[in-house]
Amino acid sequence: MSVSEKTVTRPANETPDQEELDKVIIRFVGDSGDGMQLAGTRFTDASAAFGNDLATFPSFPAEIRAPAGTVGGVSSFQVQIADFDILTPGDEPDVLVAMNPAGLISNLKDVRPNGTIVVNSEAFIERNLHRAGYEKNPLEDGSLDSYRIISAPMETLTKEAVKESGVTGREVLRSKNFFALGLMAWLFNRPMDPTTEWLEKKFSKRPDVLNANLAALKAGWNFGLTTDAAPTTYTVKPAKLEPGTYTNVTGNTAMAWGAIAAGQAAKLPVFYGTYPITPASDILHELSRHKNFGVKTFQAEDEIGGIGVAVGAAFTGHLSFTGTSGPGLALKSETISLALMTELPLIIINVQRGGPSTGLPTKPEQADLLFAIFGRHGEAPMPVLAAQSPSDAFDITIEAARIALKYMTPVIVLSDNSIATGSEPWNLPDVSTLPDISKPYQMGPNSGDEYLPYLRDPQTFARSWAIPGTPGLEHRIGGLEKQEVTGNVSYDPGNHQLMIDTRAWKIANIANDIPPVEIDGDPKAKLLVLGWGSTYGVIKGAVRRVQKRGLPVATAHLRHLNPFPANLGEIVHSYEKVLIPEMNMGQLRHLIRAEYLVPAIGYNKVSAEPFKVREIENRILELIES
Repeated sequence: MSVSEKTVTRPANETPDQEELDKVIIRFVGDSGDGMQLAGTRFTDASAAFGNDLATFPSFPAEIRAPAGTVGGVSSFQVQIADFDILTPGDEPDVLVAMNPAGLISNLKDVRPNGTIVVNSEAFIERNLHRAGYEKNPLEDGSLDSYRIISAPMETLTKEAVKESGVTGREVLRSKNFFALGLMAWLFNRPMDPTTEWLEKKFSKRPDVLNANLAALKAGWNFGLTTDAAPTTYTVKPAKLEPGTYTNVTGNTAMAWGAIAAGQAAKLPVFYGTYPITPASDILHELSRHKNFGVKTFQAEDEIGGIGVAVGAAFTGHLSFTGTSGPGLALKSETISLALMTELPLIIINVQRGGPSTGLPTKPEQADLLFAIFGRHGEAPMPVLAAQSPSDAFDITIEAARIALKYMTPVIVLSDNSIATGSEPWNLPDVSTLPDISKPYQMGPNSGDEYLPYLRDPQTFARSWAIPGTPGLEHRIGGLEKQEVTGNVSYDPGNHQLMIDTRAWKIANIANDIPPVEIDGDPKAKLLVLGWGSTYGVIKGAVRRVQKRGLPVATAHLRHLNPFPANLGEIVHSYEKVLIPEMNMGQLRHLIRAEYLVPAIGYNKVSAEPFKVREIENRILELIES
């Protein structure tokens, strides 16, 4: 099944045997209507409750409802569970749960040699085989002989299990994903209580659906138990995690919670103005549930309206956010420039996806980095940050708010689809340890009896924040160039040069207010692997593997991308080779080469899939050997 630490055999009267694994990678696949995301999520939550470390990667078809049974309609959910600290959802599934031929044919290439395949045998009929592209039934032609097959007539057994539940018609077969989940719970000795409790809460007002799903779940477990579906079941022990209270969190949820926490740390009301777009929409959904924290959410008619209202909220003293994905960032770019010119604190969240244009709405990519840094007209530098994991999305959001408030500037935060929809256990922080990032409003004149809106703090060069309606603090704001100090409209060439230089210096100065780059690895290494964003886990995993071989290699990861940390130049010049893996065609590599004149080496991928650990490991080995 996977690399096992030891095997524990039950007494002869207890079957099957039980094998203890240190980790296992499981992928659920099926038609977009088969409930694979739900089954995978419930298996993940049960594993989290059991105490495993884990990482997930859901993958969706872009079409709302692709033709049933086709490869284009396949939805998948991969999870790696382990008894040690892991960083990725894994490379090769040890187990593939395939609900139909399309799921099997599109994912079989990824399954590790001698892996296990669990199939819904009744889906392998001539019509479905043809739609998936099979000429023969793979369950009968010997093409799967190198795998261990667990075959179950899931539709018949689900119908039998739910016949007393009260559901009828097409709803009967909607529970077959819970049959598959029950079978996997038996195979891996997962606790059933977390799933049962979730079902009871979710369907408390639909007792027929609740009873159907519970019956299917138990039927899947009993199928494994009574048929000896596998000669061995498996257990992955709980991981040794730091003490604390843990929850399983996705990147989008963590980012929403980070916005709420930032509001508490800043002592400000939170506003989120946006337009729904995949895969950023769940941030809006989550924030809308938390009005008790003073959060205001607004769903605009389009992307431009969403950020326009967010700029207005920043002007009126809110900690203001807007969110988007892919092409939405382009639509917001003019108003981002307005926020920059007016020097208002605004956090723009961009959950990257495959592009350009509408591109690949449900697939990950890191191709918006250069757009985030340069995608505005005129000279318009802005801070750009990037989350490195689902749980880090919480911290990076608070950091973005700190910078936005302290320096009175809009800030872009980059996530991507693999972070946004992926999940991992997160040790809930002590809210009493949140930093104080508050910025007091201007309450009176700042120069004699006069209020000068662009009179700047001598350390940060940030202007003050005066709220509309404050007596005596009336001031002009807008997109036209401002006169130094007074904020009046100015067309003077010298003043424009000064204001351009001032805004640029303000952003550049942030480099002295962010953590230095930290190196992880052999201090004698000649190769540095440098990354940003969601490549964090796969890079670190690859470097760990190479280090276990006794080979020298070091790694560093960037969360602040504009400006770069102050010590980055010194670091990249300290190595003979710098390798930069990215899910784009070399955007960070371009920036590093331009800024530091270092011949950085790119390793690039835009195949709509995250890197695998072994891919980066092999590239590291090639460079070390050369």
